[in-house]
Amino acid sequence: MSQLTPNLTLRESWLPGVRLFSRGKVRDVYTIGEEQLLVVATDRLSAFDVVMQEPIPDKGRVLTQLSYFWFDLLRDLGPSHFLTADCDEYPVELRPFRDQLGGRSMLVAKAKAFPIECVVRGYLAGSGWKDYRSTGAVCGIRLPSGLVESSRLDQPIFTPATKAQVGHDENISWEEMVTRVGKDSATRLRDFSLALYARAREVAGERGIIIADTKFEFGLLNGEIILIDEVLTPDSSRFWPQEGYQPGRSQPSFDKQFVRDYLESVGWNKQPPPPPLPAEVVEVTSNKYREAYRLLTGKVLP
Repeated sequence: MSQLTPNLTLRESWLPGVRLFSRGKVRDVYTIGEEQLLVVATDRLSAFDVVMQEPIPDKGRVLTQLSYFWFDLLRDLGPSHFLTADCDEYPVELRPFRDQLGGRSMLVAKAKAFPIECVVRGYLAGSGWKDYRSTGAVCGIRLPSGLVESSRLDQPIFTPATKAQVGHDENISWEEMVTRVGKDSATRLRDFSLALYARAREVAGERGIIIADTKFEFGLLNGEIILIDEVLTPDSSRFWPQEGYQPGRSQPSFDKQFVRDYLESVGWNKQPPPPPLPAEVVEVTSNKYREAYRLLTGKVLP
């Protein structure tokens, strides 16, 4: 990792002279001309919708490099916004920042995003498990009786949600999604999501990882639906190690759950400011992200 200005590289990606398009909990996005965006994944980590003060080393690099691994592997299923992650192919105005951008940025086509999180669930976990316990259904989709926590679903289910600018995304019904984006677009988004998940679940399973659930985002470009944002990362997905998987309990995961568990243990009220994260919690979390990358790609993070 570049040691050039660690605070800048890890917390925020200020690029003097380049116009900021948006700043999210994890990503900084810049406008490049009229038709492109530069997406920079920092090492910021949010838990319970609050950004922690401590960056997680290499987190942004894992998110970026896993995303373009999947963009490439899934490209035959449909187009995406991904253009390049090679700094040598970036516009001239970005060249001075190559040490800062290398490995954690992507140049993408600018698309009009659908205001929907396209969630696919292949296992019963998280809010889906809570929903099933109380109603026998997940987001209104009736499931067989007798399922337990972490049960594998015979058929993955599509459960859309709204994209919240602040706070949590909210699950919505299929009918509400149709109202928001139209039946044709809703059907295409659902089918695209299920196809992506089916392929990814198969690939990950061959490499020792269960993808319990994930969310996709899509946009419109020249009238065509394309895959955008991040894809199948530990931030957008629930990854479990296949070894030791056992229905009937929660599973260890390759994501920020270790941070969430720590924050729960100290009785934090989940309001800013967050408590400081011990060095051990930061290190373990960073290792989990790197291990997910290694297992899925077969490579050690460079």
